[in-house]
Amino acid sequence: MIELVVFDMAGTTVYDGDAVNASFRAALAASGVETDPAAVNPVMGLPKPEAIRILLEGSQRFYTDTDVTVIHERFVSLMRDYYKSAPSVREVPGATAAFVELRRAGIKVALNTGFSRPVSEVLLARLGWNSSAAIDADVASDEVPRGRPHPDMIQSLMTRLNIRDARRVAKVGDTKADLMEGTNAGCGLVIGVTSGSFTREQLQACPHTHIVESVAAVPRLILLESSGATDR
Repeated sequence: MIELVVFDMAGTTVYDGDAVNASFRAALAASGVETDPAAVNPVMGLPKPEAIRILLEGSQRFYTDTDVTVIHERFVSLMRDYYKSAPSVREVPGATAAFVELRRAGIKVALNTGFSRPVSEVLLARLGWNSSAAIDADVASDEVPRGRPHPDMIQSLMTRLNIRDARRVAKVGDTKADLMEGTNAGCGLVIGVTSGSFTREQLQACPHTHIVESVAAVPRLILLESSGATDR
């Protein structure tokens, strides 16, 4: 029986017009580093400072910790401004309905993200998910010792929500980092969604239990799995 579902945000429950990719590239470009969009997708889902380090290493340019800090601060500013006002920002169809259906079934719902709290708080407020009426808890990558693919965010949520067995947790996300996070946490279900950065083929190459097209399909899957009525 699943007791908690942990959803990723951008690309999984939130549509933002690929703004994360564009903002990464803009923040790097302001420091003179040009990055191909295809190079950014593999680092989606990671803590953003770590993603920036990986992209800088790929550029084969010397960089310092200060460079990473400056680029990350620029990225945070771009994302906060975008999430506050861009008309394209909206929930993935069926996300709120999925939260409601799961909670009505007695299953807790939480959100986690590779963003830092200053970005996630803007997005949560924009979508109306910043209250206990919408979700049970959320956590950002800068609020735990290690971000994805480490299990720290999921473990933090489990502690806060009094969930003792990771096998009773489902992790849902659109990136390799999400699926590795769920696997490393020992989650009973690790569900990839194809609505975001990774294709079905790319997700299939990662550890997972299921792959679905959208979060809208998650409640039915969770409830069927909990009843033992599906095959993996």
